[in-house]
Amino acid sequence: MSEEKKSLLSNAGLALAVGLVLSSIVLGWAYTSKKSGDEAVTVTGSAKKRIKSDMVMWSAGVSHQASTLAEAYKVLTENVPRIKQYLLGKGIPEDQITISSISTTALHSRDADGNETSEISGYSLQQYVEVKSPDVERIGTIAREATELLNQGILIESSAPRYYYTQLGDLKVEMLGEAAKDAKTRAEQIASSTGNKIGAVRSAKMGVMQITAADSTEVSDSGISDTSSVFKDITAVVNISFAVS
Repeated sequence: MSEEKKSLLSNAGLALAVGLVLSSIVLGWAYTSKKSGDEAVTVTGSAKKRIKSDMVMWSAGVSHQASTLAEAYKVLTENVPRIKQYLLGKGIPEDQITISSISTTALHSRDADGNETSEISGYSLQQYVEVKSPDVERIGTIAREATELLNQGILIESSAPRYYYTQLGDLKVEMLGEAAKDAKTRAEQIASSTGNKIGAVRSAKMGVMQITAADSTEVSDSGISDTSSVFKDITAVVNISFAVS
């Protein structure tokens, strides 16, 4: 091969190598710029608030069994008005008291082996008295004391009061806003520690709202809505991704 051809090939190879290097630099710069623009920090923000229930629901079941339907009905219709008078005497307004319809169950005899037969041996009648009131303290006390009706010969089954907060819709919006502020504060702290600043929100996802008994550490993936306590803790969680510059 002549010296001229060798020189041409050498120059062509050098040009190709330089071109490859320059291309790598350009592509690398573009990739770095793209990655830098795509940098983001994802944080979880939360907010917690103590609330007091403003509405309570309580119910008590009254039942009686007798060999005849008429006898069971007579006893039940005598006892339910007595329970209502008891509640009125405790200061519960009449419009906060609801009396359900009577449910009837036929009782059947059993054979020597303990199997139920088609023969009716009696009847069991049941009725519910329900109270719905904003006076959570008063109803809670009455629910605990209602068993004193047993001393009057009234068979009553008192259920546990159920406590609710009726302004929950508005409060949820407020709590999510507070959780978002907390997320922003966390993101700013993380970014500043590396000499950066946070920018626009890239994405945001609301977590499950937890409404638990006061000071409870219970959590659930599907959320908790406590009705057993007058005082509750509501916790809101959000996951937010911020751009970083």
